[in-house]
Amino acid sequence: MDQVRISHNGVLMWCDRAIHYAKDNYIEAYGNVLIQQGDTIEMRSNFVDYSGKTEFAIASGDVILKDPSSTIYTDKLYFDRRVQEAYYRDSGRVEQDTTGTITSRIGRYYMEAKKYQFVDSVHLVNEKYTIDSQQLDFYSNSSNAYLFGPSTIVSKDSRIYCERGFYDTKRDLGYFLKDAKLYYNNSIVEGDSLYFDRGRNYASAVNHIKVTDTLNKTVVRGHFAEIYRAQDSMYITKRAVVVGLQDNDSIYIHSDTIKVVGPPDSRITKAYYNAKIFKSNLAGKADSIHTDQATGITQLINLKRFSGAEAFGKKKDPVLWHIDNQMTGDTIVLVANPNTETLDSLKVFRNAFVVSKDSIGIGFNQIKGITLIGLFEDNALYQVDVIKNAESIYYMRNESGELIGIDVSKSGKIKMIFEKNAVEELIKIKQIGGKSYPEEEIEERDRILRGFIWRDDERPLSVEDLFKDDPELDLPIIKGLAPYSPQTEFFDENRINSIESAKPEEVKAREKEDEVKKPVQMPKDFFKNIRKSKNKPSTDTDNDF
Repeated sequence: MDQVRISHNGVLMWCDRAIHYAKDNYIEAYGNVLIQQGDTIEMRSNFVDYSGKTEFAIASGDVILKDPSSTIYTDKLYFDRRVQEAYYRDSGRVEQDTTGTITSRIGRYYMEAKKYQFVDSVHLVNEKYTIDSQQLDFYSNSSNAYLFGPSTIVSKDSRIYCERGFYDTKRDLGYFLKDAKLYYNNSIVEGDSLYFDRGRNYASAVNHIKVTDTLNKTVVRGHFAEIYRAQDSMYITKRAVVVGLQDNDSIYIHSDTIKVVGPPDSRITKAYYNAKIFKSNLAGKADSIHTDQATGITQLINLKRFSGAEAFGKKKDPVLWHIDNQMTGDTIVLVANPNTETLDSLKVFRNAFVVSKDSIGIGFNQIKGITLIGLFEDNALYQVDVIKNAESIYYMRNESGELIGIDVSKSGKIKMIFEKNAVEELIKIKQIGGKSYPEEEIEERDRILRGFIWRDDERPLSVEDLFKDDPELDLPIIKGLAPYSPQTEFFDENRINSIESAKPEEVKAREKEDEVKKPVQMPKDFFKNIRKSKNKPSTDTDNDF
């Protein structure tokens, strides 16, 4: 038997059987129902209620709605032709030609704007990644998705979390706000805003950034960062600081700019321009500080363009403070055991200089030479050797603390043995000459070795001190994504009244009888607490089939 064919106001409908309520301009279509609107919209289902007065259709049973770029699958779909909106509320699936498949509990399609609005348990999946969100707005023409509420984007090698975000599903890039996090390569990147370009393997972050290296137990902070995943590198600036673990103690490295390069098991951190280091019993300062995660080596060095003499001919070498001792030289190297994460040794190359303030007086104990080697045990120096051309000036005191003389000497090597962070023994090896002078017999100028500079005013005494020389921080205002605009009620009061008034009395009576026989499919509160529409009820004249 040929199908029934119905035409109405630009719409063609086919079905196996139809009931036509001529007085009410209403159709009930049964079996293999097909509705076509122009050349772009096609809807198939097992059953359709359609009102010619309101141009409102309710399709049920294996509903499929197609347009040129996407297809909706659901069990029940509401289609309002006057405003060109389709709606499902009991789970549906949308298949996009270029994006993939999107499922949700509630969905709404604005046909003229080519916009989908998905709510509750939203899940987008394609061969590259999956997206899960509480609310997602999707535009078919641009393939742009807007995420609201707790949302994740997961691929084979990365995961993104945010509570407000934008994702261009065609170009595979996005912008994320509100508790945004990027997980990749054993790292977690957090910031006020994140940008991610999957095709370029590139990400950037702005304001209150935190990058956690879960493998190496380090954290990098700052206010602007760029991450190049293919090169295993990260660049961070604006109050940049690296926080690591050493001797069960946090160690901080701060500079204008920090660059982290290399795979997770052999990361190299480069801090340059006014770099500083700080931990509970150690602090340092240099033009640049480099650390190698695999070898446990940390270098404090001067950049060539900053290595010239400053005012009065005094060059500012890298400097390291340990307890009461100040150490300077052309290059300072700290060596830690990468397995136990404990400090092992200290080396100062060329122009090594050790200074400590006399415990009681105003003088300074000083030792200088070509090279310095220090050994650590339990996070404290227990031995320091100054090698080659060693010179010393040392204030000698008796057990009562009385000054008994100032020792001035030259040796091939000087060994210092520490006990409880104080010099317990000073051993001169291959001493060339020297003498202990009474305080009154040595001139002030002779109490200072050539190259002496006391730099205690530069020493950071706390984590906050690391930033005291930084310029004032001016953070940009994050803009870009508006807050979520909730869906208006699809069934507002005007639309409900319009639908109900258009139904034939026979249909209303049958629906009332069905309510008595079986539970109503719609929740009891479905039409309660609805928002009143701002639009006036339609005044269009009825159109007969």
